[in-house]
Formats: sequence, structure tokens, C-alpha cells
Amino acid sequence: MELPSGYPDNGTEEHENTRFSYRARAKDFVDLHDQVQTSVNLLDSLESFLSTFQRDLSSVSGQISELQVRSKDIDNRLKNRRRIEKPLSSLISDLIIPPALATTILDTEVGELWIPVIADFERRLDMLRARSRVKAARDLGDVVEGLRIVAAAKLRAFFFALSQPIKNSVTTNMQVLQSSVFLKYGALFGFLKRQAEPVAKQIRESYIVAARTYYETSFRRYIRSLGWLRARVSEKFENIATMSGESDDICIDHERLTYAKIEGPSVVLAYQADDKAHKEPLEAILRSLFLVLMDNATAEYSFLASFFSVEPLEPPPSTRGLESGRISTALLSPDCSVVDDKKSVAGSEARTYVPNIGAVGPTRLARLATMEKAERTDLDNIWKKIFDPVLEYTKTFLGSVIESPPPATPLLIMTRLTEAVTTEVQKRQCPPLETLFFSMRLQLWPVYQNVMSEHCEALKKLAERPSGYFSKAPVTTDTMVLNICKRYIVMFESFVLLTEQVEETMIFSNLFRLQQELNKLILRHTEPITDQVTKATKQSSIYEVLLQGLIKGTHLTSHPKAQSELSYWTEKEEDARRNIISAGQRRQTTRQ
Repeated sequence: MELPSGYPDNGTEEHENTRFSYRARAKDFVDLHDQVQTSVNLLDSLESFLSTFQRDLSSVSGQISELQVRSKDIDNRLKNRRRIEKPLSSLISDLIIPPALATTILDTEVGELWIPVIADFERRLDMLRARSRVKAARDLGDVVEGLRIVAAAKLRAFFFALSQPIKNSVTTNMQVLQSSVFLKYGALFGFLKRQAEPVAKQIRESYIVAARTYYETSFRRYIRSLGWLRARVSEKFENIATMSGESDDICIDHERLTYAKIEGPSVVLAYQADDKAHKEPLEAILRSLFLVLMDNATAEYSFLASFFSVEPLEPPPSTRGLESGRISTALLSPDCSVVDDKKSVAGSEARTYVPNIGAVGPTRLARLATMEKAERTDLDNIWKKIFDPVLEYTKTFLGSVIESPPPATPLLIMTRLTEAVTTEVQKRQCPPLETLFFSMRLQLWPVYQNVMSEHCEALKKLAERPSGYFSKAPVTTDTMVLNICKRYIVMFESFVLLTEQVEETMIFSNLFRLQQELNKLILRHTEPITDQVTKATKQSSIYEVLLQGLIKGTHLTSHPKAQSELSYWTEKEEDARRNIISAGQRRQTTRQ
């Protein structure tokens, strides 16, 4: 056995020792060789496993990529389905008629439950018409049309029944009926106007006939009662020179002046005319008629605007279920039997009372303000159909009041009342009624002008000097002149209290004429007195009466014309005093 290369040959002994050492470790080298061979085999096996794993891993990677592609495809399909889910759900919802809705329309009576049901039905009806290209919508067309016809027929009978209390009795509370019943079911009438217009027109005409009869009967009876009160008024027009009455009775009646305003005493009730001893001033009677007419007519106009002027339907949300369970089951349907105990009793016409409907609310005013011209014209026509007889009765009554002109102050009170009512009607936005009161105002002013002209002419005749040899001058006395002055004071102060504007030609031009004629009368009355001191003293005493009367009344107002009037008569009184002094001085000079 040869030694491996690299071992030095240091001698036989060493060689033997080395060989002995190798032999002693031969088993270890064999074991090591076996281990190396085992490792190599293991590495080969591992190499084969890794090669197989790599092939499997490549296969799995391919499957994962394929799954990723399929996942993206599924995700896209899901997104597409979600994208069409809402439109499809909306389409399906719009193309179905829930059984509960059909059952309500077909099997129940009209009531509060119908309000949300009909709103939902109209929404579905419009949706089906808008989707007429869809076959399902066309298939449902006959069913929906049948439900529409049934609903229109039931609503027609329902609204006719609502008008029945108005036809049966004039004691029906129109305000309660309109606000608590008609307006509550206004949405149902809106459905008819949009979906069954002929039926809506029938209901409107039926209401017009009922309301016209109601108001015509009520106001005819009320005005007849006021006519009885007017017949008891004995006050007639007398010019300022011939007015009757004691000197102590000539004073301002502040209570009567309050009839020129809307806020004031309560209106005259029809039953009060039954008391033959009951009397009211003429202006109080006219005020009652005007206020009752204003309240009822403006309230009716506002109701017509709220109920019959239907706004276009706003598109509701597309998903609103009928089965929400939140629909109120309360029912408010008319019970015709209730009105039997309200029917008029024979012989009770004099006790008919026209209810006060009240002022127009802010919501209704906003509705009137935004109304288009054509819609407003249609509303005016409906209102006129209802109130034409009432307006004619009112015009006739006013004509009977001014046929025999009342005194100037009551006449001005009526004129101011008409102006106040016109202003209030304008605020409540009732143009046809505003036109009526404006025309009556124009009718009153010429009467007032004629009355004032007669006053001026009466004073002018008293102050005239004889124009011919055989003509005789009117005889005046101190009492007559003083009474005329007191009447002038009362008239002037009443007119000023009834006038808010600083300059009003119709009022103050007539008062100025009366003032000038009164001054001429005073000068004409004292003219026959030959003694200048006595004449000036008499003039001063008359002017003093005028000043004292005006001073007592001017504390009630700060009107500039009151101060101007005081200044005028103060100047006249001072001139008279100066004449007294100068005449006295001349007398003393003559005596000396």
C-alpha cells in the first residue's frame, strides 16, 4: 500500500506508524464515505423534489392568474348589476299597483285614509304614462284606468255630499266647513283636476251654485234687517243755517266718529232688528254691512284660491311604499243627517246671522301673490259668480242710504269707512271686492260735495245784502248766528278728527268756503249796528265763541289745519278788539 502523496517519507518507522493510524481509522473513513454517498443521494432526491415543486408552483401560478381574471370579470358583472339595481327597482316599483292601494280605492269609502293613497296612486299613474314604451306598463294600462274611473266617481259623490250642508241651511258654519273639511281634502280635488277634469268642473259648478245660494240668502235677509233699522233713523240732512236742535245739544259725538274705522264697535246683528225700540246710527248700519261683506267675501276669495287653484303635482320620491303602516285610519266623512237640525225654520229669516269668516292668513296671501294672471282671472270669475247677487244688494242698500242725503259728518264717516275697508281689502288681495268699494267711494264723494255746497249756499244767502229796492234782507238773530258758529265748530273738529292727511282738497276746500261764508255772515249780522264800539264788541264776542269752541277741540288733534283755523279766528278777534279801541278813542275825541 502506497502512501498518499503529500506525506513526507521520514523513515520506515514513521511510515509504519502512519499506516497503522490509517488502518485504525479505516472504519471511520468508510463511514464517512457512506455518509457522503447518502448526502449525495439526498441532494439528488431534493433536486428532483424541487424540480417537481417548481413545476407544480408554475401550474398553481397559472391557476391563480386565471382565478384573478375570473374574479375581475365577476366584480365587473357585480358592479353592472348594482348600477342597474336602483333603476330596475324603481321601474318595478313604478310598474306595480300594490294590492292595498287597489283594495282601498275599490272597497273603502272616501275619507282621510284616501289622501296618501290617492297621492301614491297618482304618482304611479303618471309613472305608467311616462313609461308607456314598456310592455308591462301598457299591460297595466286598463287596470289603472279602471281604478282612476272608480276613484273619480267616488270622489265626485264625496264632494257633492260635502256641499249638501250649504244647500240645506244658511246656518251652516261656512268657515268650519271650508277649513276643517274642504281644505283637508284639497289634495283629492287636485287629483280630480289633474286626472279627471270634467268631474272637477262638475264639483266646482256644484259648489258655486251652493255657495251663491248660501250667501245670497244670508245677505238678503241680513240687509233686509238692516233696512228695518235704517227706516227707524229719523236724522235727515239740514243745512247749517236751519238745523234743528237746542244750543246745548250741539257737540261732537265721538262715539259716532269711531264708526269710520274698522276697529271699533261690534257689528249690528240681524236679530237686533226684531226689537222695534232698537236704533242705530246710519253710519253704524252701513259699517256693519261693509264689515260683514268684507270678512265673508275676502275669506271666500282666499278659500277659492286655496282649494280650486290647484298647483302642478310635484314628482314624489320613486320609492315610497304603501305598506309602511303609517297611514292614519281616522275617517272624516260628511254625515248628511247632521244638518237636519240646522235647517231654517219658517218665520226665522229675521234672525239669520251671517258668520264672520275672519281675516286671510299669511300662507294664503303668499299663494295669492304668486298666482299667474290667467289663474287670477279664472279665480275672479268664480268669485263673481258666487257674490254677484250680494254685490247688487250692497249697491242697492248704499243707494237707498244716500238717496236722501244724510248730514255732512255722518256722510264723511261713511266715506272714511269705505276708504278704510278698501285699504283692508287691498291688503287681503281681493281685487273684485276692492273694485266694488272703490266705486262706492266714488259714489259717496259727489254726495258729500253737494251737501257741503248746500251748507255754503245757505250761509251765503243769509249774508247777502238786498239786491233790489223791493228785496228784503234775511233776518238774523244773535242766537241764530251763535248756533251756526257752534255747528261750524262741531263740523270742523269732526272733519279734522276724521282726516289724517295734511292736505286733502275735498275736505279743506269746502271748510275754507264755509269759513269765508261764516265770516261774511258775522259781518253782515253786525252791519246794522251803527255804533262802532258796539259793532266791534259784538263781532269780538262772536269770534270769542268760535275760538273757545275750537280751543276745546284742538287738544284732541295736532292736525296743522286746526292750528291754521285757530290762527284765522284769532286774527279776526284781534282785529275786532283793535276796532273797539280805535272806535272808543274816536268817540272820546269827538266828545272832547
